[in-house]
Amino acid sequence: MTGGLPDRQTGKLPSLRRNKSAAYDISSFVTRQGLLLPKRISFDNWMGLGSYLSGIYSSSAWCLGDWLLYGEASFNGRYKDAITLTSLDYQTLRNHAWVARSFPLSRRRDTLSFTHHAEVAGLTEPEQDFWLRKAEENAWSAKRLRREVKTSMLERTNDNELERGRSQSSEGTAALSPEETVLLRVSIAAESLESCHEAASKLGLEVEAWAEQILVTAALRTLTPSPSSKVS
Repeated sequence: MTGGLPDRQTGKLPSLRRNKSAAYDISSFVTRQGLLLPKRISFDNWMGLGSYLSGIYSSSAWCLGDWLLYGEASFNGRYKDAITLTSLDYQTLRNHAWVARSFPLSRRRDTLSFTHHAEVAGLTEPEQDFWLRKAEENAWSAKRLRREVKTSMLERTNDNELERGRSQSSEGTAALSPEETVLLRVSIAAESLESCHEAASKLGLEVEAWAEQILVTAALRTLTPSPSSKVS
């Protein structure tokens, strides 16, 4: 974004065309209620401000995520105090950090929104790149990207189940041995995945191993009657 600050006396903004090397700093004109502008500005400068604000809006989620990652690494013990000062929802900020961590600057696509990246942040890196490229090439909205990814995962799950069923049929109906395992695919909302990773890390586990423990424990508790439910 090129240009400069409005002159406090005249209220005029430097021409964007004449001063392409300067950068806007309109922080003193931004309030919680809105943007304070001089009474008269040129059309070019008005367009320039719109471009600047649009860029800030588009990059704000990434910037918050990067800011959080820096705080985590540099200010242990004071990190949560800093977050409190932002007056923003803690979980929302944590999600921003998770997406920013999943996509270093070199892998972020300018033509796609932060939300596009969030939709695929839980996938492997090759899958992330594949779906972002598809979204970019086909000009998909974030909502369309989510639908396409979900459909693909469902199809993949159905194919795996069909193949497993064919394999079991060919081998007979013998029960699985204790050493054998099956693949269980579970879909969760992107905004919940970071919390799962945090819970798993506290136990020194990968999220997949943690999820397995949670499922098995929940199943045993459900199938085992509590003492109070037994008839004396």
